[in-house]
Amino acid sequence: MKLGHTAPNAEAATSAQNTAVTPIFGYRKFWAECLGPAPFLPTSREEMDLLGWDSCDVIVVTGDAYVDHPSFGMAVIGRVLEGQGYRVGIIAQPNWHSADPFKALGEPNLYMGIAAGNMDSMINHYTADRKRRNDDAYTPGDQAGLRPDRAVTVYSQRVREAFNDVPIVIGGIEASLRRIAHYDYWSEKVRRSVLLDSRADLLLFGNAERAIVELTHRLAAGEAISTLRGIRGTAFITRGVEPGFRELRSTDVDNPGPVDVHPNPYEGMAPSQCDTDETSDDSVQAVRIMPAKNPAASVIRIPSYEQVRDDPVLYAHASRVLHKETNPYNALPLIQGHGDRDVWINPPPIPLETEELDWVFELPYARRAHPSYGEAKVPAFEMIQHSVNIMRGCFGGCTFCSITEHEGRIIQNRSEDSIIREVEKIRDTSPAFTGVISDLGGPTANMWRLACKSKEVEAKCRKLSCVFPGICKNLNTDQTPLVSLYRRARAVPGVKKVLIASGLRYDLAVETPEYVKELVTHHVGGYLKIAPEHTEDGPLGHMMKPGIGTYERFKTLFDTYSKQAGKKQYLIPYFIAAHPGTRDEDMVNLALWLKHNKFKADQVQTFYPSPMATATAMYHSRHNPLKRVRRNSDAVPVVNKLKQRRLHKAFLRYHDPENWPLLREELKRMGRRDLIGNGKLHLVPLRDPPKRHRRVTSKGNSFATQHTGLPPRQLK
Repeated sequence: MKLGHTAPNAEAATSAQNTAVTPIFGYRKFWAECLGPAPFLPTSREEMDLLGWDSCDVIVVTGDAYVDHPSFGMAVIGRVLEGQGYRVGIIAQPNWHSADPFKALGEPNLYMGIAAGNMDSMINHYTADRKRRNDDAYTPGDQAGLRPDRAVTVYSQRVREAFNDVPIVIGGIEASLRRIAHYDYWSEKVRRSVLLDSRADLLLFGNAERAIVELTHRLAAGEAISTLRGIRGTAFITRGVEPGFRELRSTDVDNPGPVDVHPNPYEGMAPSQCDTDETSDDSVQAVRIMPAKNPAASVIRIPSYEQVRDDPVLYAHASRVLHKETNPYNALPLIQGHGDRDVWINPPPIPLETEELDWVFELPYARRAHPSYGEAKVPAFEMIQHSVNIMRGCFGGCTFCSITEHEGRIIQNRSEDSIIREVEKIRDTSPAFTGVISDLGGPTANMWRLACKSKEVEAKCRKLSCVFPGICKNLNTDQTPLVSLYRRARAVPGVKKVLIASGLRYDLAVETPEYVKELVTHHVGGYLKIAPEHTEDGPLGHMMKPGIGTYERFKTLFDTYSKQAGKKQYLIPYFIAAHPGTRDEDMVNLALWLKHNKFKADQVQTFYPSPMATATAMYHSRHNPLKRVRRNSDAVPVVNKLKQRRLHKAFLRYHDPENWPLLREELKRMGRRDLIGNGKLHLVPLRDPPKRHRRVTSKGNSFATQHTGLPPRQLK
């Protein structure tokens, strides 16, 4: 259904549960289609002049270097709108200290689109220990410092200075994960929705092609941006509940504290097979948030910014309700107060069909960085230029990851033919291609074409994961179509090797041994990285990850098929330190498992509380939103002190002498002196290795200096 020019409130009310959509290539194209595609979307007035443009219809501001490739958000949005007939310009990594760089392409006819880039700017800038990074893979030459902290907010403010009356539309992962009040790890406080701080007119969350196409056509048709209220995948500022809607309080069906019993608004509704939350007997089986009468005109009010800022229990509750409202086929709008204003969040966008996703990926991308960068390399592009994205979304639901919150749980698939055409295009157009496709994947390596067996069940399901605590009986886990794709891709003339580098769901892989055999025999380059994340049930349960036994099952298949292929290949497991739900004892057991299996991790990761992730809600509130949140619920163990975070990281690198003093001190405190010694069953030795002398030269004199802090001793 293509939305017409109905009154905004009536449109919002009637479209809240409407899942019929116009295909993104089903709109009448704008007049500028006659100009044809640009070699690169213009980044300067001179480039606009060469294209014969007097103005841009839409200008996209991005914190990344402009790389015209379907793995870069600004290129996707720009080419999608160009494919709809609009003239789109790019302002990449502008100097934000002045409004002048934002005027480089003039004033757009329709709106300015703003994104921080492919990464959240704060995660891009800071490590998990909040140390400033000295590089930026999305910048030519890996140069740091070419985008501001909180880039969406800063860019929006500069655009407002440059063009006071031009509509501002924000999107990308930074805006998407800050659409409600959220805990901010870097300031250690709850911040408002980015809509308030940026003063934007509209926020687009998730993969935004469907929303951006609709809003652009409607703005071009003369509608005001203030009237675009019913577009899925958007959020905006309002005052109070929109006329025509009935407000539901989230606490009426998922109350975080002892209150009077309220009547169940879902009485008599038949629960679907997937309605229950299997993580707890105390699960919210009634949190359908789908009233029996007139569901299209209902909106859920979650606790306000002020409430979640001051009350961690309400913060965890709001996070739980938000994550329960992420299925586009049954989600209702959410509303959250911020002072005297409200942030209204529409239901998520309907996933793209295969034909639509093919269209997006086969637009005329140059597949190169913009020529203005000369010989400077953009490291992120160098890494992915010969990889092919085959899908979107993830139904794993890992609590520390934000893919599900951004892209959704329903997998969006490209067709096999489209994928092969992209492989052939890489072969034929990339000067750097050596015959190796570096990846066929996406958010995960092996969820392509996996989905619920029943569309009816899928439309009702409210589970946060299809694979935890076990694989859902309604999930199709057959990966033989992926085997067929791999075989076809490696048979393309000119292709010597097809590697798989995306994260592998090994709990799914073992369901199709033929897939594991194909992967191990032909698509592993000696090492395969895999992420069990932990060995202990406590942290794994808070991560929503399978038990270590599933990893062992996969390893058996991996070793068997590697031996059959006559190859020496190795699994490289990844683990997370300091995740919510992890105790010191859990890290000891993990370290012992690593030593028993002769793993010496080189690079390790510490839990990073990213905005809106479920694990971040645990970290901030010490409550578990995977279960019904109550004021008397058991507190979640949280590692939030720098010393303890470093300790947990040290357990992952038990073999590093730099960590031995810290580990010995902790093991003694825990009463585990039995793990200190020089035997095979000990974790750390009794003593540090002897310090080596180093020789330094100063003004012709040589000195031998010990690493003990003693003054240097001059040599004779």
